[in-house]
Amino acid sequence: MALFKRRTEGRPGEWFYCLRHQKVEEGPECRAADRFGPYATREEAAHAMETARERNLEWETDPRWHDSGKKDDPES
Repeated sequence: MALFKRRTEGRPGEWFYCLRHQKVEEGPECRAADRFGPYATREEAAHAMETARERNLEWETDPRWHDSGKKDDPES
């Protein structure tokens, strides 16, 4: 008997974007490592890659995450 039961079906209204299949899915059809979500709407899940790109750009340009202004930084 398994200690933890894996949920094979999603809940209605839970939307995911599958990175492996590059499609929107209702409920977790694919493994967690291959998907973004959950999202509240199908539309939000459809824009998951765009949202990820925007967030990555924000993080890459956020001065709080870069030490380039310090004297001991060999790249400055």
